[in-house]
Amino acid sequence: MAASKLQAFWNHPAGPKTIHFWAPTFKWGISIANIADFSKPPEKLSYPQQIAVTCTGVVWSRYSMVITPKNWNLFSVNVAMAGTGLYQLTRKIRHDYFSEAEAAVAKE
Repeated sequence: MAASKLQAFWNHPAGPKTIHFWAPTFKWGISIANIADFSKPPEKLSYPQQIAVTCTGVVWSRYSMVITPKNWNLFSVNVAMAGTGLYQLTRKIRHDYFSEAEAAVAKE
């Protein structure tokens, strides 16, 4: 049974013998790097970079569900990209626009 599942995975149209497997697999590196940046101070984050990561994640998540065969590896990596990008954007926006207002209120 395990051999047949492994063979089915190996021969799948989005399996390890195709670029449709390896491209999303290596794309996980972007999400992992973005997770590693969670400890980076918000002032060092880049709006263009995080907007690109977020938009790429949203667009390609949708695309991965429209194509045949469905590529769950592509879907999951892009959901992770959208989530980490959105989180980083939230951190940056809160730091740039709301932390000064909170500091001003605290001074009063």
